Amino acid sequence: MSEIEQLNSRIVYQNRWMTVREDQIKRRSGIEGIYGVVDKPHFVVIIPHENGKVHLVQQYRYPVQERFWEFPQGSWEQEPKKKPEQVAIGELKEETGLIADEMIYVGFQYQGYGYSNQGYHIYFATGLTKEEKELEDEEEDLVASEFTVQEFEKMLLTGEIKDATTTCAYALARMKGLI
Repeated sequence: MSEIEQLNSRIVYQNRWMTVREDQIKRRSGIEGIYGVVDKPHFVVIIPHENGKVHLVQQYRYPVQERFWEFPQGSWEQEPKKKPEQVAIGELKEETGLIADEMIYVGFQYQGYGYSNQGYHIYFATGLTKEEKELEDEEEDLVASEFTVQEFEKMLLTGEIKDATTTCAYALARMKGLI
């Protein structure tokens, strides 16, 4: 038996990017309750790295009303069957104009499994060449730049970078000896 049994489920909100549902649940103890879940497709995050530098993108994040630097990342909601590596290659080109000779798979993490089933695949991109970006309409304000690893780490320490996905992806790649 599952630790928590789902008794019923209803969608309370849905758009092309996510579904929010409310599940009636029963715990092992027999106590019933509700659980709100955000269903979102998995995404990719790419660490473009070369010659001691990383490439970041910055865009306005509406929910927190600020602009932040982060690694390129995204999902293809319109093509949910695409392999994560294909999405990573596409997102890197779309957001930065970079093409990678090599995409190394770093690992998989969950975004916030206390409220969502969304996770992300981490890729380490090397052998970079530059072409034109192919931004989507939602990314019209996105800018890309490169930083030395030392500058990037300082941005993490000072709180200039606040994206948990970027922080986690970097830490995992560094612990695996890629950086």
